[in-house]
Amino acid sequence: MSNASIWHGVIPAITTPFAADGQVDHAFLAEHARTLIDSGCKGIVPLGSLGEAATLTFDEKLAIIRTLVKALDGRAPVIPGIAALSTDEAVRLAREAKALGCGGLMVLPPYVYSTDWREMGAHLRAVIAATDLPCMLYNNPIAYKTDFTPEQIAELAHAYPNVQAVKESSGDVRRFAALRALLGDRLELLVGMDDAIVEGVAMGARGWIAGLVNAYPKESVKLFELARDGGADAAAELYAWFLPLLRLDTVPKFVQLIKLVQQKVGLGNERVRAPRLLIEGAERDAALRVIDHAIANAPAL
Repeated sequence: MSNASIWHGVIPAITTPFAADGQVDHAFLAEHARTLIDSGCKGIVPLGSLGEAATLTFDEKLAIIRTLVKALDGRAPVIPGIAALSTDEAVRLAREAKALGCGGLMVLPPYVYSTDWREMGAHLRAVIAATDLPCMLYNNPIAYKTDFTPEQIAELAHAYPNVQAVKESSGDVRRFAALRALLGDRLELLVGMDDAIVEGVAMGARGWIAGLVNAYPKESVKLFELARDGGADAAAELYAWFLPLLRLDTVPKFVQLIKLVQQKVGLGNERVRAPRLLIEGAERDAALRVIDHAIANAPAL
């Protein structure tokens, strides 16, 4: 399968760094992306949920793509999330992403509006058909209130050769077996929830669109490789250390929490864009206990 290798390994859903004035910090974004690739990551996914894409303007999204394509300079693909309020805007973003040199697309359902397969399927078809770039479908019913079933994903895979992968974030590891039963190895399977990585790899996932990798890139790559090469037993010790952090990826304030971890380990700052606000009070104290414990007990790789 052409370009299939772009879906293998750890691919960070990169956070969007903000400067003190609230604007995107492009200098840090470029530096951070290079750090992730230097640590063994295989590509960069900007403009996802973790990237606070819903709070970014269209022009900000294009500027982020430009910065990342230039920063990586062909070393690894930039695979932006394609989501918008309207199908027309999503199609326009997909076409701009191709023109700017992206290596693939992560195709999401539209923001806000969730409905039946006739409408959601039409949205996906329009985005997939907008370019010839390899596409990864993103199924996250918890966040987007739209659930793409294995049968619906198979329908798209059969209709569009450039649909090459699916990022499965339903929280139901049985979906991997269902997709395999329908499609064999036609699609690359990727884990989209951090605290299901070892389970997902055991079920045949070849890639991980990761969140805590923004703070712990080397540990994330090592965990993935252990799970891939040696299974759950080989990954058990590192997974046990990492799991309390990885679970921060699966709660409503995952953006604030992951950015807080980044700040604590010196790989970013916790600034977020409203309506998100910095975590404070007892909630912050609880998060810091988890983070500080992980830092104090960090494994030697």
